[in-house]
Amino acid sequence: MNVEKVGLSMQRTYKIAILPGDGIGPEVTTAAVKVLDAVQKASKGLKLNLIYGEAGFNCIERYGTNLPSKTLEILGQTHACLKGPMTTPEEPGAPPSVAVIIRKRFDLYANIRPCKTLPGVSALKPSIDLLIVRENTEGLYSGIEFEVSSGRGVALRVVTQRASERVARLAFEMALKRKRKVTCVHKRNILRVTDGIFREAVFNVAKGYPDVTVEEDHVDAVAMRLIKEPERFDVIVTTNLFGDILSDEAAQLVGGLGLVPGANIGENYGMFEPVHGSAPKHAGKNRANPIAMILAAKMMLEYLNEPYAASLIEGAVASVLQEGHVRTYDLGGNSKTSEVGEAIAEKVLESL
Repeated sequence: MNVEKVGLSMQRTYKIAILPGDGIGPEVTTAAVKVLDAVQKASKGLKLNLIYGEAGFNCIERYGTNLPSKTLEILGQTHACLKGPMTTPEEPGAPPSVAVIIRKRFDLYANIRPCKTLPGVSALKPSIDLLIVRENTEGLYSGIEFEVSSGRGVALRVVTQRASERVARLAFEMALKRKRKVTCVHKRNILRVTDGIFREAVFNVAKGYPDVTVEEDHVDAVAMRLIKEPERFDVIVTTNLFGDILSDEAAQLVGGLGLVPGANIGENYGMFEPVHGSAPKHAGKNRANPIAMILAAKMMLEYLNEPYAASLIEGAVASVLQEGHVRTYDLGGNSKTSEVGEAIAEKVLESL
């Protein structure tokens, strides 16, 4: 933790929407909130007003939607949202996922998923440290699909220059703070129009960043190279579906989905969540790994420009993993979700 305690005596108050979700969501959210409570005690002047909202599969029967209007009002009144995993129904005509709705409503155009080797956790290689920046509002996730005749369906893959350029710009800005390398991932040899637009947008933005090296590759080749040589990547920028798939693959390289957070960023709002699903079969068993959710809270603090508070979480997570005494089943241990949250919160408080 190298962040200086500069200006920490000033009162800084943020309103945070908390959406526990369903499945294992409430359990991992409770663990993350416990860590945030510890961070507030350890960071003088930091105040997080947590406002809870309902969302997820359990809301459909009661409200006819998985994202009630009252919850949307809460989001509109807060600085950021910490969202737990939620079950999305898969039947035609069912509501889209809560994450997709929030992304579109608040124009959260970039999805950011860091994948980094963590201390004490088995990983494919010891030096993985990459960032996947994916366009978050269009592509196949536009949700524009229909059945033209019985057994024949069509989905529209929407790609625009505007959306592609703004996510590319964010990727290059992030690369400036890292190893100054961006890899544009596409499939232009097959999807010549849509991925042609995306590829040209990325390289157009690259002209404004002469200090950043830019390269390109096809998505299938990158999927292979993530296994063969993940250390060669710094920042990957790609379209919506490709980014979704590659980021889950990359998460597995560093220990699994239980360890990897995600951020959804727009011009005026941010939503932060673990990248894993709601895992209904594990719900209520107090055994799910809460670290992805806790690190999502860390990303939220970075977004709020609270680097010291974020560093407290990062350091505490690293210490607990390095010691190896408190681990959930996916990491070879038998600790409870709540025990992991408590252990990380205690590490945060040790900084007092």
